[in-house]
Amino acid sequence: MMIRVTAAQAVVRYLAAQYTERDGVEQSLFVGMFGIFGHGNVTGIGQALEEHRDLLTYYRSQNEQAMVHTAVAYAKMKNRLQTFACTSSVGPGATNMVTGAALATVNRLPVLLLPGDIFASRRPHPVLQQLEFPGSQDVSVNDAFQPVSRYFDRIYRPEQLFSALPEALRVLTDPAETGAVTLAMPEDVQTEAFDVPESFFGKRVWHVRRPAPPEEVLVEAARLIAASEKPLIISGGGTIYSDASEALDEFATQCGIPVSETQAGKGALPWDHPWNVGPIGANGGVAANRIAKDADLVIAVGTRLADFVTSSKAAFQNPNVRFIGINVASMDAHKMGAMSLVGDARVTLVALQRLVLEEGITRNVTDLASQVQVLQREWNSLVDAQRVLEPNAETTPAQVIGMVNDASNPQDVVVCAAGGMPGDLLKLWRTEDPKGYHVEYGYSCMGYEIAGGLGVKMAMPDREVYVMVGDGSYLMLHTEIVTAVQEGQKLIIVLVDNSGFQCIRGLQMNSGSPSFGNELRFREDTTNALTGAFVPVDFVKNAESLGARAIAATTPDEFRSALEEAKAESRTTLIYVRVDTEVRVPNYEGWWDVPIAEVSGEESVREARARYEEDIQKQRLFV
Repeated sequence: MMIRVTAAQAVVRYLAAQYTERDGVEQSLFVGMFGIFGHGNVTGIGQALEEHRDLLTYYRSQNEQAMVHTAVAYAKMKNRLQTFACTSSVGPGATNMVTGAALATVNRLPVLLLPGDIFASRRPHPVLQQLEFPGSQDVSVNDAFQPVSRYFDRIYRPEQLFSALPEALRVLTDPAETGAVTLAMPEDVQTEAFDVPESFFGKRVWHVRRPAPPEEVLVEAARLIAASEKPLIISGGGTIYSDASEALDEFATQCGIPVSETQAGKGALPWDHPWNVGPIGANGGVAANRIAKDADLVIAVGTRLADFVTSSKAAFQNPNVRFIGINVASMDAHKMGAMSLVGDARVTLVALQRLVLEEGITRNVTDLASQVQVLQREWNSLVDAQRVLEPNAETTPAQVIGMVNDASNPQDVVVCAAGGMPGDLLKLWRTEDPKGYHVEYGYSCMGYEIAGGLGVKMAMPDREVYVMVGDGSYLMLHTEIVTAVQEGQKLIIVLVDNSGFQCIRGLQMNSGSPSFGNELRFREDTTNALTGAFVPVDFVKNAESLGARAIAATTPDEFRSALEEAKAESRTTLIYVRVDTEVRVPNYEGWWDVPIAEVSGEESVREARARYEEDIQKQRLFV
C-alpha cells in the first residue's frame, strides 16, 4: 500500500518508528525534535510536526546552537542509545547549529540535524538569507556542516529519503561512527508530495552491536598485560557508554592494575575505589601522573587520547612503554602506536580478564597495591587542602566545588564544559556514580553548560542537576533557562563570577604576557585599553528576568544555605557567588603544550619561551 505524504511528513513519521536495542533492552531512538521555525522550515518540517505531534514531541528552544547541546547531553546520559533531532530554518538558523554539530562529532555523540536549505528548484533564487557563492549555484551555508558531520546529505528530491534516512540512522546507531548527522532539507522539497510504501514507516529496530576483537589479538594483549611490571589503565567515555564499569572494576581488581580517569571517563569507578588513582594528564593529579610517568604498559579503554589526557604526549617517560588501545573506533584504538583491540569495552575487558588470569600475572601485585594506596592518600590530602574553607578569606573556586560536592547526593549530576572549572572539577570532584559527572571537554565549548544541563535533566529527571558555569560562559549562552522554565525542568545553576575569562588570563600570564583582553573591564579613555574597573553585571536580576529563582551568596554559610534552598525548590534556581580572581587550583605534575612566541621584546615572554623549549623535550613520539 502506498501513502502520499510530503518529504517533511515522511521524515517525521520515519523518525518516530526508529528504535535501538542493546542487551535485550529496546527503546525509541528519537524522543522528540527540537526546533526553531523560520521561512525555511515552518511550512515543511513545522507543518509535519504539528500534524503528527502524537508521534514525535516538539520542543521549542531559544537558540539553535543550544538545542543541539541539549540533544547531545541527553544522548550522552543515555549512553548514545537515544537522542533528539533538531530542525532550523535556512541561513543563520542553520549555521548556528554548526558549533553543536562539531561538539557532537568530536565527542562521538549522536544527533540528527535537519537544517532548512535554499530552493532546489532555484525559482526564487537568491532566496532570503541565501549566501551566494559565485563559483557554483549548488553551494549553500549548509556545506559548512560537511567537515563537522559524520554523515551529510542534501535532499534534492523527496525520493532520496529512501536511501538517505536509513544511511543516516546506520551512522547514528553505529558506536564507532556516530556523531552529528546532517540532512539538509531545501525548503521547497520539504513540502513536495510523493508516494511512500506503508512499510517504510513500520517499526525498525537498530541492534547496537558489541563487537569483540579477534581471539589471537586478545591472546597477544593478555600476554603483554600479564608480563607487565607497571601497567596503567586510562578509562575514557567509552567505558561508560558501553556500561563497562562493572567489567572495569573486575578487570582492575583481579589483574591488579591502577585505573586513571579522563574527563569523559570520570566516574566509571567510584573515587575511593582501591585501584582508582584519579585524573590523568594536564589536569590530572599526582597519583595518576606519577604512575603514568613510569608505566611500562598503558591500556587505553574507550578514550580518544587527546592532548590533555597524554599531557601533550609527555606523560609517559618509560623508554619501553607500550600501549594497548581498546575502542570500537579503529581510529582511536590505533593511537600512540598501540596494539589495537577494536571492540566494545565491556566485551573486551571481560575476555581480557579471563586470558590474563589464564596466562598468569608475574608482577608483584601486593607491592603495586601498596604504592597505589600511598599515592591515593597523598592525592586525597591535596584535594582536601584545596576544598577546605579559610576563615575570613575570599571564597575560591575550589571551595565552591567542594561545597556543591558535599551538598549533592551520589546519584546527582554535575555539569560543566569550558574554562578553568572543568580542570578543577576533574581534580576535585568526588564521583560515586558513572553518570554523576557530566563535563563536555572534547570540544570544550563555552555556552554548553545550561543547555547541556537541560538535556541531562530531561534524560534523568529524578536526579538533581548542578550546572557549574563561569560568568564568561554564562554571558555567551544562558537563554536555555527560559526553556527549562517552559518545560518545567529544574536545574540548580551555580554561577561562579570571577569577572571574565580568568582561565585564559592565567594561561596568558604564565606564558610571560601581561594581562590583556580577558577580564570584563571598562575601557579607559586615557589608555584606550580595557584596564578600567570591572563591569558590574547583575546576574541575579538577569536570571530572575528569565523565570528562574536567583539567590546571591556572599559567604560560605550563605552559599551552603542557598544550596539547601535550591534543593527544596521545584523550579530552576541560580545561585550567584563571587570568587577570588587570582586563586587557582595548582597543576599537579601535568603539562599542556601551548606554544610561546619565539621572539619578543618582552623579557618575561623570552623567559617563558626558554622554559617551553625545555618542556617540549619531554614530548615523545609514539608510532
